[in-house]
Amino acid sequence: MRSELRTVRTGGVAVVADLTVECEEFVGSEGDGLLHVFVPHATAGLAVIETGSGSDDDLLAQLDELLPRDDRWRHRHGSPGHGRDHVLPAFLPPHLSVPVLEGRLQLGTWQRICLVDPNRDNPQRHVRLSFLRG
Repeated sequence: MRSELRTVRTGGVAVVADLTVECEEFVGSEGDGLLHVFVPHATAGLAVIETGSGSDDDLLAQLDELLPRDDRWRHRHGSPGHGRDHVLPAFLPPHLSVPVLEGRLQLGTWQRICLVDPNRDNPQRHVRLSFLRG
């Protein structure tokens, strides 16, 4: 297995960061196998979603409705409402896998691999890309 830890700068704002190009480059010299993406953080998750057409903003808006940033959360350190960020991985897991054939991700036409990070307290994240040869 080949594995690399990458840094993603989120800027300390809620973001859906598209990792697809980075993932494509990571597997581009490989043959068949499986790309595994993992975010080693308690307040971020991963999603396969269409971006650029408003879906990424819609996702963040729906997370705000589903998990409001207010004082209801028992987990209270960090910025106000930060406890909701710790619940996020139950809805958007910190891991995903994508099949790779002949060095190409087998995503659908509009599918993108995205880091979803609503946590304002951390301006940078880490993402582990791993390739398991088939």
